[in-house]
Amino acid sequence: MDISKKSRSELKGQKATILWLTGLSAAGKSTIANLVDARLHALGKHTYLLDGDNVRLGLNKDLGFSDTDRIENIRRVAEVAGLMVDAGLIAIVAFISPFRRERAMARRLVGPGEFIEIFVDTPIAVAEARDPKGLYKKARRGEIKDFTGIDSPYEPPQDPEIRIDTTVLSAEDAAEQIVRFLGMRS
Repeated sequence: MDISKKSRSELKGQKATILWLTGLSAAGKSTIANLVDARLHALGKHTYLLDGDNVRLGLNKDLGFSDTDRIENIRRVAEVAGLMVDAGLIAIVAFISPFRRERAMARRLVGPGEFIEIFVDTPIAVAEARDPKGLYKKARRGEIKDFTGIDSPYEPPQDPEIRIDTTVLSAEDAAEQIVRFLGMRS
């Protein structure tokens, strides 16, 4: 291709990046991602937000929640986010993405420094207390199978670039921390 990722990024005045938010259901990933998206947009940055709600409606509507389907879900999301980086965008990805191996695969799809893993660290008890969709209650009653943190594992990041402790940081403060981190990299 004649036009490079670098030239696309330079045209947009930004460093193409994947911001990958991972954590349990109800950890606050989507809330924080939305706030980051809004802050970056206000700064004139070119972004796109990928989360379970918009991806499961189309691209991944054929997938369920078994481990195999979750792996394929993340593979597809990672490929799309990688294409967005090639386009010079800041791709904001908010998915449980429970397995380290799949997050590592997503990292390998882009260049060094273009993947920022953000662990939205929320204890399961706090996530269950928030539970806006009632999913934990359904999982505990056996109505939802393969629910991360209940009967399916979550492998926390071992060395994320950013760790957000939602027991001490508000969503607004978390978003600001992420935006500041991006600014320091420019």
